[in-house]
Amino acid sequence: MSVPQQLREESDFDQLPHNIAISATIADVEENKGFIDYFMFVMEVKTKGGSKYLTYRRYREFFNLHQVLESKYSPEDPERPGPNTCVLPSLPGKIFMGNKREIAESRIPELNTYMKRLLGLPTWLLLDEALRMFFYQTDQDSQHLPRALRRLRPPTRRVKTVKPKMDHFSSPRAEAIFDFRGNGKAELNLKKGEVIFLLQRVNTDWLEGTVNNQTGIFPQSFVKIIKPLPESDSEGEGGGPSYSCLRCFLLTPSGVHTRDVCVQEDLTIQPTYKDLLSRMRNVFKVDDIAVNYRDPEGDLVRILDDEDVQLMIRESRGQRGTVQRPVNQFPWELYVTTASDLAVYNAEA
Repeated sequence: MSVPQQLREESDFDQLPHNIAISATIADVEENKGFIDYFMFVMEVKTKGGSKYLTYRRYREFFNLHQVLESKYSPEDPERPGPNTCVLPSLPGKIFMGNKREIAESRIPELNTYMKRLLGLPTWLLLDEALRMFFYQTDQDSQHLPRALRRLRPPTRRVKTVKPKMDHFSSPRAEAIFDFRGNGKAELNLKKGEVIFLLQRVNTDWLEGTVNNQTGIFPQSFVKIIKPLPESDSEGEGGGPSYSCLRCFLLTPSGVHTRDVCVQEDLTIQPTYKDLLSRMRNVFKVDDIAVNYRDPEGDLVRILDDEDVQLMIRESRGQRGTVQRPVNQFPWELYVTTASDLAVYNAEA
């Protein structure tokens, strides 16, 4: 008899729908590089009907679920629970400082224990809509391709591979059709017209290659493939996430610094002002900044709140087709200035 069945009356358990989750285990953590970077827990869920699937949840979703269940079912006196109440397991608390990956990794044992105890509660609580939706596999979950699942795989020995010397005349290669300014050491800088020798596909949108004696990754939408990679190298590792690129500029007295910031977000996303400000501080390593965009007349407009972000996106849609862009580049661009510099704005009435 399984553990969940031991914790309940067998007759009650038999009456549960087959799609009810009865166990869940965290298989891995995955980083999502959006406008704000965060980690998701990859969970393998098993149902009463015997099916298994993967779901992806952030810690804050665990936290929100726990608050909902507490408000509904926690007894006023834990020593004397009443009807339709029960003592919930403890959820590991929030951590506000430290390395995000290390925090996520350290939470795994506690969250596994939390889910085991949660799914071992009385049968009637498992029918709660919030609890069912938390473990339910959404369309987004089913379309997400896992990257590693380290805790579901046996340990393997790493084998060192040696790449053969490159034959420039027969090697897979591509030509840059747009400039690309990488954001970080792992990304290449490309100039329009340069030829990049391709090494492998990283995921659906990114390739790894070599140009000017530098090796790194770059978005495929910025290049034209001259000779494609062999099919085995084109498959990538499980497809990977989709990226969109945002072009941003830092305006300083010494000149303009350009960056192409690629994030795991759809082109239709509407980020918050707070997220954009935080991302630009991280990209340009400057704290005292203002975030701006150019209106249809070409004047800089300072962004102060989420309504300004909405206006920027709305105006950018009206200018589609006037500027040639890669297919996965946001139609709006950000201009970063120092917060105290008001001379960049057109003050004419």
